[in-house]
Amino acid sequence: MLRARMGNPGSRLRVLIADDHPLFRLGLRAGLEGEGLVVVAEAQDGKEALEKTLALNPEAVLLDLRMPVLDGLECTRMLRKKGYSGLVALLTTYQEPALVREAFLAGADAYFSKELSAPELKRRLLRVAQGEEKLKPPDLPSLTSREEEVLRLLAQGLSVKEMAKALGLSPDTVKDHLESLYGKLLARNRVEALEKARSLGFLAKK
Repeated sequence: MLRARMGNPGSRLRVLIADDHPLFRLGLRAGLEGEGLVVVAEAQDGKEALEKTLALNPEAVLLDLRMPVLDGLECTRMLRKKGYSGLVALLTTYQEPALVREAFLAGADAYFSKELSAPELKRRLLRVAQGEEKLKPPDLPSLTSREEEVLRLLAQGLSVKEMAKALGLSPDTVKDHLESLYGKLLARNRVEALEKARSLGFLAKK
């Protein structure tokens, strides 16, 4: 667990920063080091951040949301799949609730604005590291009764035609419900929709 790895609350947090803008990385590094944190590495894209994090195992990783190769969300997902247990914080100018929900589902511990000063960022990071601040689960999307039925049939592995027959609807209408369902779950396909539905509690986890 991160708290166990942190040890003394006053210990110097080892962090990796990832952003595709060199000047932002330079300023962020200077600010964090000026606050006594240890920047062990920098990365210019999500793939490099993933590789360096797994190799260096810092206590915390600060990821830009929008990066080439792998964005911050996908990098977070990959880090968790690879077993990284440190703190993952997304730094961004985007504050849309849908993105916060995506960050939560991806396994991020924090979602910070790039406008935070270095002292405030350090304070927030240490609070998260000590378990005093957590990324709160975003509001759940509201599904209609028909969308819930479609989701249940989707989980059973039915095709669009099979769902249409079971519900007494046309295939085009089922596709409309699926499109709405995918949008609410921020899913691109059937697999993602089912995975996120289970994460949010709409379906029982396997």
